[in-house]
Amino acid sequence: MNRLSKTVKKLSSYPTWVLSSAIGSVVKYTGTSKVSYDVMTPEKVVVSMKNRKKVRNHIGQIHAAAMILLAETATGMVVGMNVPDDKIPLVKFLNTKFVRRSQGAMKAEAWLTPEQIETIKNTPKGDIMVPVKVTDESGESPIECEACWAWISKDKLKKK
Repeated sequence: MNRLSKTVKKLSSYPTWVLSSAIGSVVKYTGTSKVSYDVMTPEKVVVSMKNRKKVRNHIGQIHAAAMILLAETATGMVVGMNVPDDKIPLVKFLNTKFVRRSQGAMKAEAWLTPEQIETIKNTPKGDIMVPVKVTDESGESPIECEACWAWISKDKLKKK
């Protein structure tokens, strides 16, 4: 169990906003955008965002960049729940297609298979494709997205 998983476990008995506030104070942009961390397990992460004025686009819906933020956050956190403490997760790329106009609040759900989790935990350096489903209040997906996350040694990052 890594530091993130331990922190999530400690805060799991509190209301969701406590975990969301704690993570938002470290990952500032998610705090600014008021991302809610609704489910956080090593297998699955669900984050959501209300359709608030500060995250809206010119047509009153959640902005495209905020939709991508949800996808990136969900995928990054599910990897982060599994990456050993001596490694750091880094997003390599995020492919996104905008397929329909969104309606209201949105959520993103990302998950890992047991095999992916074992790869993250037991491979010193690597990358994986992390599936994510982003839906709006209608239950439909206004975007289709996939994310590739890598992990490297923290020591390697410090040397640069």
